[in-house]
This record gives sequence, C-alpha cells and structure tokens, in this order.
Amino acid sequence: MIKEELDALKENLKDKKALKQVEKIQKALDKLSSKRGLTLLGGGKNVKKALRTLLYEEELVKLQIELVKLQNWVYENKKRVLIIFEGRDAAGKGGAIKRFTEHLNPRRYRVVALPKPTEVEMGQFYFQRYIAQLPNPGEIVFFDRSWYNRAIVEPVFGFCTEEQYEKFMQEVPALEHAFIDDGIILIKFWFSISKKEQLKRFTERKTNPLKQWKISPIDEQAQKMWDEITYYKEEMFSRTHTTYSPWIIVKSNDKKSARLESIRYVLSKIPYEGKKEAEVTLHPDPDIVQRYHRKNKQVD
Repeated sequence: MIKEELDALKENLKDKKALKQVEKIQKALDKLSSKRGLTLLGGGKNVKKALRTLLYEEELVKLQIELVKLQNWVYENKKRVLIIFEGRDAAGKGGAIKRFTEHLNPRRYRVVALPKPTEVEMGQFYFQRYIAQLPNPGEIVFFDRSWYNRAIVEPVFGFCTEEQYEKFMQEVPALEHAFIDDGIILIKFWFSISKKEQLKRFTERKTNPLKQWKISPIDEQAQKMWDEITYYKEEMFSRTHTTYSPWIIVKSNDKKSARLESIRYVLSKIPYEGKKEAEVTLHPDPDIVQRYHRKNKQVD
C-alpha cells in the first residue's frame, strides 16, 4: 500500500529534488522489507539502525568481491602482500581482519598472530620469527600485531630493555625498506580508538560470554597505562613513519566504517586486474582513513 502511494506520488511530482527524495525512501523501504531487513527489525533494531546495517552489509559484499579479484591477481602474478594491523586493545583489528578474509581462498592467505616468544626465540635476532612469516609468492599475509610489539607493548610493560627498544627503533625502518625493495607490498594500519570507546568495549567483553576469551591481563592494564601507551605510540609514528612505509591511521570508534574504509584503502593501493569494473567506490573516506601526520587530530 505504501509502495503504491509512493508510485502515485512520483507520477505527480515535478520537482527533481523531491522526486529523488521519494526514490530514496522507496529504496530504503525495499531494503527494510527484504528477508534480512525484517530479521533485523524483528531482532529489536530500530529502523535507522536496521537500515544502516543493511547498507553496511551491502557495501561490504561489494568490497569483498573486489578483494577476491585482488587475491586472484596476487596469486596469478606471484606478488607478495603484507598488511599489518596495529592499535590499542579492542580497537577492532581482529574484526577488520575477519571481514578482509571472510571470502578469500584460505590456501592463498594467512593470518599471523604470534604468541609471546619462547625462551629460544628470545635469544634469536628479534625479527627472526616475524621474517619466517613473510608472504610467499602469490600470498597475502595479515599480521594481527607485528614486530611493533617492541615499539609499544614491550617497553610499556617492561618486556624489553631500553637498549633493546632503541636498537629496534633504529633497525625497523631499514628492514622495512629491504622488504619493500625486495618486492613485498607492505601496508601498515593503526586502528585508532578513544579511551571512552575502549572502556565500553572492555565492559562488553567482560559481560558477553562469547567475547570473554578476548580479555587478557594486559587488557586489564590498558586503561591505566593509556598515557604511557600514547607516548610510545607517538614515538613509533615519528621514528618509523617513512615515505616508503607510511602509517595509515584508521579511526575505529565506528567499527563498521573502519572495516569498510580499511578494505577500500588496500584496494585503492594495489593495481589488480578488473579494478576499473568495480561496482563500488574504491576511494577511502579521508575523514576515516588518513596518512599519519603530526598535525592530524587523533582520537587516541
């Protein structure tokens, strides 16, 4: 009935702006009346949130189709892609990686989330265990945290000496340059979250039995050590942000936007086959994804 009334309204409208508004309403109603839309509404979401979720899911699928095309290009051309996800605890790194990999061929990508080093590894060259995980020809590797543990986590919580920290900070730019010079496509993301939003997510993890496994002893200290982490984060940016290996800041207080725009950024940076035929914009939102700069306003 509502649809019929809108159709009748469109026939009598002469104002182009008003006509576009009616068409927008029609599209929204079509989405909400779909099976997925009715499920969201039946699950307790209000119309605004349900519509936002539907638009997010629609956009995500289109971007994931492009990721499959990108993966095929990487495999066929024997390229090596390494994407590093860094950020404070609960910033949304794992959730973003999940959306990146959801529809990829599992034989052609890896997610690397290394545990704390063993006694043997602690005696090795610091980068050794990470170098062993670098992408092979035709492979995409996602690092859920990386060698940058030594830039922030280790000095904040006393897991390395000041000498080890300084040595790392001096070595990492040259090492990344060597990786890139050897043909590795390297992208470094920092997922940026506010202190208030982090506390909200920690509280949810504690009360949600499906997310309690995410809580660790270090997470418990994250809010108390906020300022110390901020200091080392800024040091990391200023000393390891280079023209050839820049830090890309993703504002992640809004998880959905952070996921979409980080995927969009990767797609925009790699010249995969079929890119021009994409049915979705591949230009990331500059208000959400930004190349690090000291003058940028940061939420964390």
